[in-house]
Amino acid sequence: MPSLERWGEGELEPDGDYDGLEFLDLDLAGQDGAGARFMDCALTGCAVDETVLDRARVLDSVLTGLRGVGTRFAEATFRDVEVVDPRLGGTQMHGAVWERVVVRGGKIDCLNLRGARLKDVVFESCVLVEPDFAGARLERVEFTDCAVREADFGGATLRDVDFRGAGPLEIVRGLDRLSGAVITTAQLLDLAPALAGQLGIRVEG
Repeated sequence: MPSLERWGEGELEPDGDYDGLEFLDLDLAGQDGAGARFMDCALTGCAVDETVLDRARVLDSVLTGLRGVGTRFAEATFRDVEVVDPRLGGTQMHGAVWERVVVRGGKIDCLNLRGARLKDVVFESCVLVEPDFAGARLERVEFTDCAVREADFGGATLRDVDFRGAGPLEIVRGLDRLSGAVITTAQLLDLAPALAGQLGIRVEG
């Protein structure tokens, strides 16, 4: 990151332009930054409960320790972004575009990535509970030392997606969409009951 200027005045503005700024330990809850652009920024320890950042562009930035419920990033663009130790719930990112993004550590509950496009993305050492990838397109996505619980991949398209580092790997919908993914033998055995149920196979004895 370049040398950053501390930002601490006023509130986020729709279509705002934030370049080379540090947002440190701020309460951004309920603010409206829809359509804003964040370039070479660091957001650290900020509260983002119900913050509206729909269609925002987050570029070459680091987001560390964000916490909040109901944060909105619908149709946002994340490019060359690192997300570190988030504590988020019900984050709305449907229709978003992620390119060269790393999510490292933390826990995200009910992440909505419906219809999103993810390319060159790594989920590392994090916990994803009920993530929704329905209708999303994932290309060169890797789950490393990562817990994936009750995920929805219904209607998703996967290409070069590596689940081998996910433990546990729980998929409640969209097992038929896993063409283009790689899993371990152990993961296949864990998914077998759900896969059999989805295929209408009755297992007895």
